[in-house]
Amino acid sequence: MNDAVRLQLEDFSLDVEVAALRAHSKRIGGIATFLGCARDFSEEIEVREIAFEAYHDMAHAELSALRDEAIARFGLIDARIVHRLGTVRAGENIVLIVVGAEHRAEAFDACRWLIDELKARAPIWKKEITPQGESWVTPHP
Repeated sequence: MNDAVRLQLEDFSLDVEVAALRAHSKRIGGIATFLGCARDFSEEIEVREIAFEAYHDMAHAELSALRDEAIARFGLIDARIVHRLGTVRAGENIVLIVVGAEHRAEAFDACRWLIDELKARAPIWKKEITPQGESWVTPHP
């Protein structure tokens, strides 16, 4: 997949995304990644699944804007963001951020900034599905 920003139902491959990033430029000297996975607990409660919903067009636009902002702000060569929608089971992948820069410091800084901003700004909501029922999760950093 060539799209640097995606919202999708299917799982994704870290290897495929890193390869796509590396193919962009041989100037990349540092690659940082953040892989968010669904935990099987939250605040001491068992979680079986998490359902993700988004205002798709607005979420895609915001993720694209975040990518562009990170590239400019941290001097990145490239960045990729993939977020799953639909139901994700405990242990499965949720979100992947992969950034490439000439040096590691910029890559690390940009990766952390991107996940923090994504959680604060993207219109993506999650509902935890537990043995006791379902509940929407209040956003947190």
